Amino acid sequence: MADEREILNYEMFGGAVRDLAQMVAEDGYEPDLVLCIARGGLGLGMGLGYALDVKNLSAVNVEFYTGVDSRLDVPIMLPPTPAAVDLSGLKVLIADDVADTGKTLEIVQEFCAGHVAEARSAVIYEKPWTVVQPDYVWRHTERWIDFPWSSQPPVVRRGGSAHG
Repeated sequence: MADEREILNYEMFGGAVRDLAQMVAEDGYEPDLVLCIARGGLGLGMGLGYALDVKNLSAVNVEFYTGVDSRLDVPIMLPPTPAAVDLSGLKVLIADDVADTGKTLEIVQEFCAGHVAEARSAVIYEKPWTVVQPDYVWRHTERWIDFPWSSQPPVVRRGGSAHG
C-alpha cells in the first residue's frame, strides 16, 4: 500500500488546468501575472495563462526535490528571479504542480510579499501536511504523484548518455 501512487496523465492534466482556471474565474480573481514555479508549475502556469487570458507570465526556479521523497533541507530560489519592481502592484497567481511540504510555495509567497498587490496560489495537488494552503486546489492526496512529465527517466542525461 505504501508504494501506491497518484497517477496524472496528460488528458487529466488538461482537465485540471481548466478546472483550476474555472475556480479562479468563479472566485472573481483577475491576476495580472501568472508566476510559474519551475519546473513543475511551468505547464500549469502556461495553461492557466491561456485559460484566464493572462499574457503576462514569469517563472521562478526553486530547487527542493532531489528524487522520490528526497529533498534538500530547505528550498532554494535559483537565479534569475523576476525583479521585485516588475511585480510591484500586480495581482499575481502563483502556479505549481503540488503543495507537498508547502515550503516551495512559502518561499515564493515570501518573495512576493510586500511587492505585489495580492498573491494567490493554484496547485494541481495538495497534501494534508503542507504548511501553506493554496487558494485553488484540483485534488488532495497523501500519495507520491507520478506526473506525466516526470514519470519516466530523461531521454538524455546531462552528461550526454541516452535512454531508450
